[in-house]
Amino acid sequence: MNDSSIAVNSPTAFATSLSRVPGVAWILGLLVLTFALASRDFLSGANLLNIGLQSVILLMLALPMTLIIMTEGVDISMGALLTLSSVVLAWVLAHDGSLMLALAASIITGLVFGLMNGMLVALVKMPPFVVTLGTMGVAQGLALLATDGQSIVVSNDTLQAVYAGSLAGIPQTLLIGAVGYAVTHWLLYHTRFGTYVFALGGNPDALKLAGIRANVYLIAVYAFGGVMTGLAALILTARMSSGHPTAAIGMEFDAIAAVVVGGTSFEHGNGWLFGTLLGVLAVGALRNGLNLLTVPSSVQVSCIGLLVIVALVIDSFKGKK
Repeated sequence: MNDSSIAVNSPTAFATSLSRVPGVAWILGLLVLTFALASRDFLSGANLLNIGLQSVILLMLALPMTLIIMTEGVDISMGALLTLSSVVLAWVLAHDGSLMLALAASIITGLVFGLMNGMLVALVKMPPFVVTLGTMGVAQGLALLATDGQSIVVSNDTLQAVYAGSLAGIPQTLLIGAVGYAVTHWLLYHTRFGTYVFALGGNPDALKLAGIRANVYLIAVYAFGGVMTGLAALILTARMSSGHPTAAIGMEFDAIAAVVVGGTSFEHGNGWLFGTLLGVLAVGALRNGLNLLTVPSSVQVSCIGLLVIVALVIDSFKGKK
């Protein structure tokens, strides 16, 4: 048992994690109140469901992004990789018709890029920002090359059911998001892998002294991000009924914003998965509310950046207490 795992399971660490919730919750509550006053449609059942459905893809990116940031890394290739995985899924589905084969191709695409990112960071010791900047360009270029800049339209009832279908009255998309959260939560808090994720950012020397191959787990973190991105491509393709070469470009920004707003720090392995979920809902509510108010997308990006700054300011004040 290393120092990091003891810290993770201690009451003090749990209390510290709980202290992050009020800040994120206040931000989310303020956004809901503001948009509820600005638009009568915001709190309608249909719109709240829409926020949930639209937030699932972001959640599937933000969950592994949390783990990556906890290792003091970052993955800015996720948006481009999501786009490429969606294009691959749509292409296979359009030519073969098998959704399972198409999904497998999408996940493999994500896994290959995730392993590439992880190995370059862990083994070659390249900065995560530089590595993922490069793979972002590769993924974006391949998506454009494969489609010639055009959408790959698919018509498949099974694919449509992924986004529009429901199980026991619950939309399947929400169920996929819930399963993704549950799996990530289990990995982070109930497995040795999760203990090592905390240690990679908080005390990597302890892993080395314990004879643990830290590089293997660091590669696994990025690989997990690639797999989750490949799964998210299923929802994105189902929502659009196509694979478009620019569909998710820039979504990594929203994912990083959600993680930061949720209280995860770029230093010392500090992170909390439930905070990321609240951060995803905050970004989703902000995007949805601004859309209802017909705010241009360029201004929306600025507003999300402002949201991140506010969250960091709150954290800085809390850190001085």
